[in-house]
Amino acid sequence: MIRLAIPKGRLSESVADLLHRSGYDCAGLRNGSRRLAFTMGDIEATLVKPSDVAVYVEHGAADIGVVGKDVLMEDEPDVFELMDLGFGACRMVVAAPAGFSDDPSRVLRVASKYPHVAGEHFARKNRAAEVIELHGSVELAPLVGLGDVIVDIVETGTTLRENGLEVLEEIAPLSARLIANRSRYHFIRTAIERLTDPWRARS
Repeated sequence: MIRLAIPKGRLSESVADLLHRSGYDCAGLRNGSRRLAFTMGDIEATLVKPSDVAVYVEHGAADIGVVGKDVLMEDEPDVFELMDLGFGACRMVVAAPAGFSDDPSRVLRVASKYPHVAGEHFARKNRAAEVIELHGSVELAPLVGLGDVIVDIVETGTTLRENGLEVLEEIAPLSARLIANRSRYHFIRTAIERLTDPWRARS
């Protein structure tokens, strides 16, 4: 059996499409059920919060999982990153109010749901920055004076534009990734490759 951690929400439908390619009946993922664990042939699937997928995999509660690259960048879990699955594409960016001009003589205030990514980004640029961690709508931070800029995920940019913000720079492209537990991977590598071969053929 392969234990698979699937993120709840919009990515689960894309995961169901991949599993269907490999010949699995994905009715349990698509029927609106509130069940969080079910079996599909030789796969034991668990639906978990997207930010928890890597935790399940790292600690051996799941053998493999599907997770956003943003989570891997922020949390740096000790897992194998096996494959870029090609869906859930977006960007990690720095954004600021239109017309923003940075003053390098003062510490830059950066609001973000991704404090580690934000801190590492500005450290690489040798730019002194205070990172303010938020859990809600970070677009508000520059509007109320909480931050000068934000670091956040952008898909279409609509939310930024509607709040008077614009992208200053891209930190990294993002998409969904397949990850594996480091210890278990060596024992079930053949089974994982058999499962994912159809995904590679059409990715």
